[in-house]
Amino acid sequence: MSSNSLGKIFCFTTWGESHGKAIGCVVDGVPSKILLSEKDIQYYLDKRRPGQSKFTTQRKEKDEVEILSGVFDGLTTGHPISLIIKNEDQRPKDYSDLKNTFRPGHSDFTYWAKYGIHDYKGGGRSSARETAMRVAAGGIARKVIESKVKDHVKIKGALIQIGNIKINYNNWNDELIDQNDFFSPDKKIIPDWEKIILEARKNGSSLGAIIEVRCSGLPAGLGEPIYDKLDAELAKAMMSINAVKGVEIGKGFESVTLPGESNVDEIRIKNGKPIFLSNNSGGILGGISTGQDIIVRFCVKPTSSILKSRKTIDINMKETEISTKGRHDPCVGIRAVPVGEAMMATTIADHCLRFL
Repeated sequence: MSSNSLGKIFCFTTWGESHGKAIGCVVDGVPSKILLSEKDIQYYLDKRRPGQSKFTTQRKEKDEVEILSGVFDGLTTGHPISLIIKNEDQRPKDYSDLKNTFRPGHSDFTYWAKYGIHDYKGGGRSSARETAMRVAAGGIARKVIESKVKDHVKIKGALIQIGNIKINYNNWNDELIDQNDFFSPDKKIIPDWEKIILEARKNGSSLGAIIEVRCSGLPAGLGEPIYDKLDAELAKAMMSINAVKGVEIGKGFESVTLPGESNVDEIRIKNGKPIFLSNNSGGILGGISTGQDIIVRFCVKPTSSILKSRKTIDINMKETEISTKGRHDPCVGIRAVPVGEAMMATTIADHCLRFL
């Protein structure tokens, strides 16, 4: 059985393949009378859209979303919202040489082992093309959050590392993130990233990346322990993104290097309200939000579709070698930023509907 849905109350199900006629999703659990239009969703899809710079895949897709159901006179009806995006730039012939060969680092072999069949045309369901519908669902999720939380909630992702080159947190500027091809909050790091990305593409190779997503403005109390902890569900949401191989909340793995007295987030009272003196926990304690910024990071492995020849096998269990042609991201982590934002938004929306 496939698992194509995520969420309990705010639940979305995606469908479609990389080189099929269309991709889409159905979003259920959205309350009625929320203002919603294609423009509310398209804004976020445009951030993820391929072919916008020389640092990403050159596949050209407008990713224009159409609402098929669940909205009447500009308001949600409380019924399932169905969305569709037509694929325009499919090139299945780019993958004809791969019909019987498993690409190393991809899901070709594991899908074949599980189902006895695999869609070799861009990976089918396992393609990053599927994430466009996550972003669409995220656009709706943000409207749900707005309807439930009195304060302004801000969800913002940024690329903080490519390869072994990290940003300087002292240079962090939120306004810069949407003004460059890398979603970088650090202007000074961009030339270095440009250089290593172009070198990787020239050499037929690829690079990994780390993305940080922050959510501010949420009240304390979101999250359902023991097994539906907010951080556990955020980790699952981020880990479900293509090519993600690690997730951390707050200080995460760095907390191992801190003594207990430094790692705890001390609490005081200011203007009659509790305040935390640090945020090593990433805004979540015991699986429940503290009211601080929620901070999640996830790492994306280097793109497995590379021109360099690699050893593999075919469906007849014969050893062979392969190099992957076609249009691919030299660093798939770049376009994962809006996807990470969407997964944060859908998870938060789900918990808002449970708690608020």
